[in-house]
Amino acid sequence: MDRIIYTAASGANAVVARQQALANNLANVSTPGFRAEMSTYRAVPLNGSGAATRVFALEATAGHREQAGPITMTGRNLDVAARDNAYFAVQTLNGTEGYTRAGALEVREDGSLVNPQGLPMLDAGGAPIAVPPGATVQLGADGTISARVGNDPVTVVGRLKLVTPTPDDPIKRGEDGFFRSPTGEPLPADPNARMQDGALEGSNVNPIEAMVGMIQVARQFEQQMRLLQTAEKNDQTASQLLGLS
Repeated sequence: MDRIIYTAASGANAVVARQQALANNLANVSTPGFRAEMSTYRAVPLNGSGAATRVFALEATAGHREQAGPITMTGRNLDVAARDNAYFAVQTLNGTEGYTRAGALEVREDGSLVNPQGLPMLDAGGAPIAVPPGATVQLGADGTISARVGNDPVTVVGRLKLVTPTPDDPIKRGEDGFFRSPTGEPLPADPNARMQDGALEGSNVNPIEAMVGMIQVARQFEQQMRLLQTAEKNDQTASQLLGLS
């Protein structure tokens, strides 16, 4: 059996994984605050008997594009867009603290402040935020949440937790789409982080770039399949030659 099939198979697996990442990016081109997923690979020479000519393609550490998406002014008091590299903190389904750039907030009937998926927004102390039912809510640039019920005075009911990843405190996307620290521990609140009210940040996916990438990856997959077909033909030819002897 021609060992080239292993080399071709590793290349095919690599381009399939990249195609999945590109397809996911393209599907989220209209998702507010979405960060484009990046996939990278490295060439690993195979050490063994024979000539060192075989190289496998292995997935390397992947990340996401930090470039901010376009800002759209909505005028809605519960729409917010994080500035610079700040992220909002939410309580995810498994109870851990996750981070997102999506800022289309809602207030439920019980007064809880939630994100577009209905998950609780967290304050600077890492606790869910609640506002008085029926109150008019205003959000400040520093994340301060002010509420007013009827003609009562305006009161501050909390402050959104904003975090800013750094090289020392990076974040990584999880399977649920939320970002977390590699250790799973909550990041500290950044008192200097700011946001813009009445606005939403769009996805930072470039649809044209994603489509071109998908076409390129499809061609690379075809090349790997041709290598497999060549290996099969070589095996057939070798079997015929052995049968003549």
